[in-house]
Amino acid sequence: MGAGVSTTAAENDDGSTFSVFSDTGLDDVPENCISSLMMSFDPQEICTLARVNKTFHRASSADFVWESKLPPSYKFLVNKVVGEQNLGSMTKKEIYAKLCRPNFFDGGTKEVWLDRCSGQVCLFISSKSFKITGIDDRRYWNYIPTEESRFKSVAYLQQMWWVEVIGDLEFEFPKGNYSVFFRLQLGKTSKRLGRRVCNVDQVHGWDIKPVRFQLSTSDGQSSLSQCYLRGPGEWAHYYVGDFAIEKPNGLTNIKFSLAQIDCTHTKGGLCIDGVVICPTELSERLKQL
Repeated sequence: MGAGVSTTAAENDDGSTFSVFSDTGLDDVPENCISSLMMSFDPQEICTLARVNKTFHRASSADFVWESKLPPSYKFLVNKVVGEQNLGSMTKKEIYAKLCRPNFFDGGTKEVWLDRCSGQVCLFISSKSFKITGIDDRRYWNYIPTEESRFKSVAYLQQMWWVEVIGDLEFEFPKGNYSVFFRLQLGKTSKRLGRRVCNVDQVHGWDIKPVRFQLSTSDGQSSLSQCYLRGPGEWAHYYVGDFAIEKPNGLTNIKFSLAQIDCTHTKGGLCIDGVVICPTELSERLKQL
């Protein structure tokens, strides 16, 4: 789509013809043609092309361009985060931009967003939405404020014999493969004189028996994994399992859990931030959350 030159034929007074050259450029390309071409680019490339000129800018805002980048379940997502009543007043580009930002729902205990590059759905679920054995007894558990969580607080275990954490989510996932991770840390961090410090005095019991992670879905998929919790003072993502969505446009219920219920010893000093659910192909990048 570069600039070029076109020719037209004109007639002299004596009947002979001659060529007339006229300059043409990108501004002469029809907007709908540019928009159609943009559908083959990813969202970041579309935004780059929009800066070429005014024609490209207008073409890049076409609804059908951005609808092709939205997941099939985007109406379900919009209803979750902005409400069905606002859907009709937003362009598809505005919807895409809104969904690419962190969006909280279910009383601020869950967060959903689209990956800016691929438009794929990612979720983060707060520990406040989990069923945690003994969570109401302050001798065992507390919610502590922290800037290291997207939800500004984490569940902290001081000491307990029976550790069991269960969560679930009913959601309309687009077709694809997804991975589930618990985000955990051994030790309690704080700021001292502007520096990050981690108190590991209460960390114990995690090196005796492994923690069991389980995953199940409403369509019969399941996964079980075990591992020891290691590395005090650093947030880590512990793999729970994978699941696949073959039939989109329907609700799927996901259940996940963490358990260490060997009552021969106590466990303590564990921070639980939440659970990440993301497309499997993005899992390594999203572990940096």
